Amino acid sequence: MPGRQMHLGVFVLGTGNHMAGWRHEGAFSSHMELPVMQEIARIAERGKFDLLFISDAMAMDPTDHPSFMCRFEPTTLISVLAAHTNHIGLGATVSTSFSEPFNVARVFGSIDHISGGRAAWNVVTSSNPRAALNFGLDEHLEHEFRYERANEFVDVVRGLWDCWEDGAIVADKATGRFIDPAKVHPLNHRGRFFKVRGPVNMARCPQGHPVIIQAGGSPSGLELAARTADVVFSVVQELQPAQRAYADLKGRMAKYGRPPEAISVLPGVMPIVGSSDGEAREKLATLQRWVNTTNALTLVTSRIGYDVTGHRLDGPVPPPPLTQGGRTFHNVLYEMARREGMTLRDLFNLTAAARGHWVLCGTPETIADTLERWFVEGAADGFNILPAWFPGGFSEFVEQVVPLLQRRGLFRRDYEGSTLRDHFGLPRVPVPRTPDRALDVS
Repeated sequence: MPGRQMHLGVFVLGTGNHMAGWRHEGAFSSHMELPVMQEIARIAERGKFDLLFISDAMAMDPTDHPSFMCRFEPTTLISVLAAHTNHIGLGATVSTSFSEPFNVARVFGSIDHISGGRAAWNVVTSSNPRAALNFGLDEHLEHEFRYERANEFVDVVRGLWDCWEDGAIVADKATGRFIDPAKVHPLNHRGRFFKVRGPVNMARCPQGHPVIIQAGGSPSGLELAARTADVVFSVVQELQPAQRAYADLKGRMAKYGRPPEAISVLPGVMPIVGSSDGEAREKLATLQRWVNTTNALTLVTSRIGYDVTGHRLDGPVPPPPLTQGGRTFHNVLYEMARREGMTLRDLFNLTAAARGHWVLCGTPETIADTLERWFVEGAADGFNILPAWFPGGFSEFVEQVVPLLQRRGLFRRDYEGSTLRDHFGLPRVPVPRTPDRALDVS
């Protein structure tokens, strides 16, 4: 296919990305069932999506989104989905703040082998302060400290994936020689946060490295993404700020010797499809009417990243303090609220719908036109689709919007490669040049 192509991912929350999506007629409400996730994966693969993505968090709040109250551990889930899909990439979140590099390297390396090269790791530092209480800490790690740890963490994981060269497994039955020690290397990493000898006990991944996803919007998060990420999930609401954010991230990559096309930027968008723009808006209004406003300020607090529970719901949005939590959403949401004179109730309506992401209501043509404009005018390389409910809200996008993008030559009609790196137009990661330090098998 000639020309630049969009990339599409689906952000899977089994009860729907809208807080009240599970109440929609025909929607999945009991999402802790494998057949539900298998059906979502089938729809995504039918739509030729690049990626199916499962998020995660390390704390539970009974006032939170239904899919956040209880959820599958994501690497377990995508391992199972690998056996029930053939083409789509499978991404999962694992925190660098509450994990160890050796374990993460093994888990995602295993999934890459199981799936035939379709694994992706979403690198997060965990923004929720309550998560620290589940890991023996009395308070959350400081924001910059978490990113310093994350940078070293990613380097160690990638180093472990590089401990094995291609062709290291010989498996010569005649001689009894199973590996070539000259092609397996220790890591011998000693850093500020980690001491890891290596090698990992796993042959080189089909992709060389699984795809790395990142979503941090703070300066530290953007630098981590510019240096290490293959895909970036962005939080945007309007075209011009999205264009500026896109250019800013791409502009940071040169200092790391990376071309701009080495990262695909996918803004999160919740499409509400209707036979008319008015019908689509009414679908959204119906969902909004089902949201319980009792927990409105709690919901806004959880998404904007700082406490607003002492403020009036119909009053202005207070400015953010410097916090140790995530800063991506609160910067985007507060700036939009300030610019547009929004109240906390306005912000609640926005976060209840798509948790701070962009909501796009309209006909298939309206939605396709808008996505095309963002893609063509330098705001996105594709989109992370957040269906308001499953399966219907997702099926409508796949069956009505995707064909329009295909007819316009903006999106693939079929898969052309077997790995997730193939889908994103990325080369397999080669084995780096290493010193002569073969594994000691004596």
